Amino acid sequence: MKLRYLLAALLLGGTAPAWAQTGMPPTPDAPAPANATTLLPPSAKHRGTLYFSWGYNRDWYSRSDIHFINTTTDNYDFTLVNAHASDHPSMSDFWKFNSLTVPQYDATLGYMFNDQHDLGIEVSWNHLKYVVDDNQVIHVRGNLRGHYIDKDTLVTPDFVHLQHTNGNNYLMVNLVKRRKLLVGRHLQLSAIGKVGLGPMITYTISTIYGAYQKDPFHYQGMVFGGSAGLRFDIYKHFFLQGDLQGAVADYTFTRIGPDKVGRVTHIFSSAQAIYAFGFNFPL
Repeated sequence: MKLRYLLAALLLGGTAPAWAQTGMPPTPDAPAPANATTLLPPSAKHRGTLYFSWGYNRDWYSRSDIHFINTTTDNYDFTLVNAHASDHPSMSDFWKFNSLTVPQYDATLGYMFNDQHDLGIEVSWNHLKYVVDDNQVIHVRGNLRGHYIDKDTLVTPDFVHLQHTNGNNYLMVNLVKRRKLLVGRHLQLSAIGKVGLGPMITYTISTIYGAYQKDPFHYQGMVFGGSAGLRFDIYKHFFLQGDLQGAVADYTFTRIGPDKVGRVTHIFSSAQAIYAFGFNFPL
């Protein structure tokens, strides 16, 4: 009997503070006061969206002046003036799992902040390919092993060949701006703008006076670029995206020749058409 009285006293004591504030005993279905603060567990707060995309590209390049120099183990210091270069898409076997990275591909990992400004940040790897066209007539100016030249010349692979095909790689950190254009229950269309910069981690193949050389992956310069495109989100977790990107590449540390003492420098601009699919991971 005493145990029953003790339990009743404990229950009445536990509800006493609520009586004191409201003047009435609480009821199970009574709504919370208007000024009460609702505490949500941390897991219920949306903190942003992580995303990943994979796609492929086509590229176009401006003409550029390409400077070749080696005065240590050889004797040349000349420039190919206004040389033309092309991309090399290699899309024949892209659908095979072991050939996904053979074509010109793009991989992106990014994060969209959960704020009203629709801003994000991402890291992108753009695998482009750059090939100076063989057998083109180019104005050559400079020293060729003790002979000065300043005239239009048919440039063959036996004389000079240059390609960044494994590739002309842009590793960029981008600021991302999104503007929602159409929002439906399960579909969303947005405009996407980006601006960024980063290093070029490039693999170059070259021939100089018949000496063939592969220069392994290493830092060869910097790239700056921007893009604009459209993103089509499907059920919040999947998206398709198309972008047009412009960039300026500054090659300052390309090594050529069998002894890797020769150097190549050049600056060119590129245009990319990128088509990709991706996945959203709301956090």
